[in-house]
Amino acid sequence: MELTIILFLFGGLFLGWSLGANDAANVFGTAVGTRMINFKTAALVCSIFVVLGSVISGAGTTETIAKLGAINALPGAFACCLAAGSSVYLMTKAGLPVSTTQAIVGAIIGWNFFTSSKIDYSVLTTILATWVLCPILAGVIAIGIFTLVKKIVFNSKIHILRLDAYTRLALLLAGAFGSYSLGANNIANVMGVFVNISPFTDIEITSFFTFTSTEQLFLLGGLAIAVGVFTYSKKVMFTVGNDLLKISPLSAFVIVLSHSIVLFLFASEGLSNFLTSMNLPSIPLVPVSSSQAIVGGVIGIGLLKGGKEVKWSIAGRIALGWVVLPILTMVIAVFYLYILKNMFDLKVVF
Repeated sequence: MELTIILFLFGGLFLGWSLGANDAANVFGTAVGTRMINFKTAALVCSIFVVLGSVISGAGTTETIAKLGAINALPGAFACCLAAGSSVYLMTKAGLPVSTTQAIVGAIIGWNFFTSSKIDYSVLTTILATWVLCPILAGVIAIGIFTLVKKIVFNSKIHILRLDAYTRLALLLAGAFGSYSLGANNIANVMGVFVNISPFTDIEITSFFTFTSTEQLFLLGGLAIAVGVFTYSKKVMFTVGNDLLKISPLSAFVIVLSHSIVLFLFASEGLSNFLTSMNLPSIPLVPVSSSQAIVGGVIGIGLLKGGKEVKWSIAGRIALGWVVLPILTMVIAVFYLYILKNMFDLKVVF
């Protein structure tokens, strides 16, 4: 039984690897693409902070994914993660930054259809709304920050060598923040479907600290993301960092920072609770698309510069990938579920 559980968890680990291979580009692609930070340094910083974000702050968005489809059987969770990982891998091979969020949502909807389970359309509508809001919000934030930073740099008259050093440090710090936000926001995509059926038990380390079963899942998922960063993220990093828009190191910092802010906003339980306590509209705790946030930031900077430098054909290819991905994942999920149920006689739903 334990071996079976481990085998099924590999579906989530494969999806985590795919997320690391693809979405690390969103955090450090602009920094690596502008040659301000080398790939190995970017991969190391990204790996450390994505694990921290997953374990410390990953709980909030996981609840939303669970509401969309309460997968209650390990084979079903395995099929969904494997389907999402497969589709993200195919897009990564093509060098396209795609959304792991869209992939897992497509897989869960496929599971709902296959098992005739109820879809919570209010949750689905919220998630779909963020797919539109996320790149727009990232673009607006990027424009605001870039305008402010440009004024500060112009008025301070910093020597070009010192500015270069400051920019490298800023890119590293923004990348660390972005990696933490990526783990906090997107670990739900990797391990969210396993939370309700976790094979682990809570470990009481001290009377003050308990390492919960969910945190153990998130640690495994975070480590899988880190492996994906090191082994397969380089190609997508250069697509984001070079191909969509030729950007300066300063622009790269602004884009990563705007992306990180957007991901953090949609993952912060503290901020959501604070807004609710002030009787203000709360920000939905939804795993948003890291890819959409970074591309929105890049295009925001491009529009600020007149829009002529943006390679709209590449932007179109990326956007097409966002549309195709959830549909492709849904089809693959149904195919995997059919095989598990009819060929291996496994229960994909209870």
